[in-house]
Amino acid sequence: MKKIEAIIRPAKLEAVRRALEKVGYSGLMITEIEGHGKQKGVVQQWRGEKYRLELLPKLKIEMVVKNEDVERITKAIIENAKTGEIGDGKIFVSAIDEAIRIRTGEKGEIAL
Repeated sequence: MKKIEAIIRPAKLEAVRRALEKVGYSGLMITEIEGHGKQKGVVQQWRGEKYRLELLPKLKIEMVVKNEDVERITKAIIENAKTGEIGDGKIFVSAIDEAIRIRTGEKGEIAL
C-alpha cells in the first residue's frame, strides 16, 4: 500500500476530485494548508504598494491506495492540477505498512 499526498492549488480541487472519482478513487482527505516552495511566496501590489505574501494557501489531498493504482492516480492528479505556472504543487508517495478498519478490524488492502 502507498500513501499519496498531493499539494495543489485550491482552485484545482474540484477538477482533481472529479478525476479521482473517474479513476475509481473517491475516498480522500483534504486539509487546508499554507506554505511556499522555492519561490518563497509572491509579490503583490495593492493601492500602489507592493508587499510579499510568503505563505500561500494550498490544499493537501491524502489517500492510501493499492500499489498498482499509484501511477493511475498520480497521473490523474497531475493532468487536472497542472497550470504550467510556478506553484502548481507537489505529489509525495510513501509506503504504508498497515491499514486497519476500526469498525470491523479488517487489515491490509481490504481495509481500504
